[in-house]
Amino acid sequence: MYVSTITPAHTPTIEQQVFRIISKRKAIRASRVRKTASLSRDLRFDTVDVVDIILELERNFSITIPDEVPLYTVGDFVRFVRAHAAAA
Repeated sequence: MYVSTITPAHTPTIEQQVFRIISKRKAIRASRVRKTASLSRDLRFDTVDVVDIILELERNFSITIPDEVPLYTVGDFVRFVRAHAAAA
């Protein structure tokens, strides 16, 4: 019997995955995406952009993000996903 000695590829953290999803939305350089960045003021996202990010996060992490959750910064998204993806 053959046992593989190859270790699994590095799995990105929740924070890295959220950053990737947000930066991919408008092809923003990763260096501009910080936890403190405001989606509307710093990254210039509109409501449609935020809704698309929410839908992508819900698909990727199998979670539901209610409309009433205040999500203004990248850190808000990271905290919400981290808290709810672990419970899923």
